[in-house]
Amino acid sequence: MQDNIEIRNPATGAVAATLPSSTTVELENTLSLLKQGQRDWAKIPLQDRLECIIQFGQLILANKQELAEILTNETGKPITQSLNEINGAQNRIEHLRKNATKWLSEEVIVSEGATLENIRYEPLGVIANISAWNFPYNVGFNVFLYALVAGNAVLYKPSEFATLTGLQFAKYLYQAGIPENVFHCIVGDGRIGEHILSLPLDGYFFTGSYKTGLHIVTTVAHKLVPVQLELGGKDPLYVADDVADIKQAAVSAAEGAFYNNGQSCCAVERIYVSALIYDKFVEAFIEEVASYRVGDPMDVDTFIGPLTRGEQLVVLEDQVKDALQKGARLRLGGHVLEGKGYYYAPTVFDHCDHSMALMCDETFGPLIGIQKVSSDEEAISLMQDTAYGLTAAVFSSDRDRAMRILDQMDTGTVYWNCCDRVSPNVPWSGRRNSGLGSTLSAQGIRAFVQPKAYHLRP
Repeated sequence: MQDNIEIRNPATGAVAATLPSSTTVELENTLSLLKQGQRDWAKIPLQDRLECIIQFGQLILANKQELAEILTNETGKPITQSLNEINGAQNRIEHLRKNATKWLSEEVIVSEGATLENIRYEPLGVIANISAWNFPYNVGFNVFLYALVAGNAVLYKPSEFATLTGLQFAKYLYQAGIPENVFHCIVGDGRIGEHILSLPLDGYFFTGSYKTGLHIVTTVAHKLVPVQLELGGKDPLYVADDVADIKQAAVSAAEGAFYNNGQSCCAVERIYVSALIYDKFVEAFIEEVASYRVGDPMDVDTFIGPLTRGEQLVVLEDQVKDALQKGARLRLGGHVLEGKGYYYAPTVFDHCDHSMALMCDETFGPLIGIQKVSSDEEAISLMQDTAYGLTAAVFSSDRDRAMRILDQMDTGTVYWNCCDRVSPNVPWSGRRNSGLGSTLSAQGIRAFVQPKAYHLRP
């Protein structure tokens, strides 16, 4: 008997849709079709493949209001932020339009002499893209669009919390000219994801938690195929005493911590502030967070909607209890909101330290801790005190000072006077418990190909 999965609206807890889960037999048949389709797809000129992706982007934009509503109804992301994500993800397509030909075309290395040397970039084959619910457009586009342009076929498994959006990707890719035996969206939960790991695929690209990422890489290691993992973080922000505008620094830090309800891999998850400006910063920060409108995610004025996953409420409650027991001061929020849906009040603690879980363990919700520091050296030590390595940020008026600090961060991305930002022009990568490999930039384009060296003697 075929299982079903239920899609629940996080704002109400009601079932929004019921879908039949893909079966293991369907999955294996799909892989056979993708293997056949990939061989033909790879023979299509790069420019023609790229044109399909450009057309896909145009279709997404033409239908963005409907797509944003689908995303909001299944994840709880406020509608304005859903529209922002759809619009913003188009920069991946523009990046491919400008750069794919350069980085995927044959390179002539030695053109004279007895032996000519060239490099050609061949697709991996059929890759699995096991994606995430928090930014399905951004993290999905980072993988499956780049993989398709490079000539691969894609077995795409959206999170069960963003399945309806994943099915829309398939719909519009097909309309844009991508053959149905080149991209396929799988419906199911972790059980079908587990079966994907057993299949003879040519690469695995995952976005999600460290625990699941570790399971994936250990499970497929014996296959000796590329594995990339975009995992979580405990991203620090240090506010130095020389910031030009304390209030603006607080506003920017608050947005970095609470945008998308804090459910971002690179959200600010812990804040360190110079003792010289600590009190002023904290008050400005609290004032900003208190102004955030919490409510119906379909309301264009809502900034904080429900959490996507109801079980995350328990994580937040545990971190709040732990912080209170260990001496942190609760300045705002700290409780589940009454009524329907998975709502948690935006929560701010100060007087924090690293004995507390909210300063050390991933939170992934609208909860932040702020800690006072006496020097740059203390801030550096605390920022380094983590198993994660995704991003780190410094707010300061002095570029040299900021760079000295950022150069000591063992993270894939660093920010000066900004945070919680991703650009297709530079690599997106994590270190240690934050992942393996890179998407975006030239490295992200070539993540989906394998080089072949040619030694040619005329």
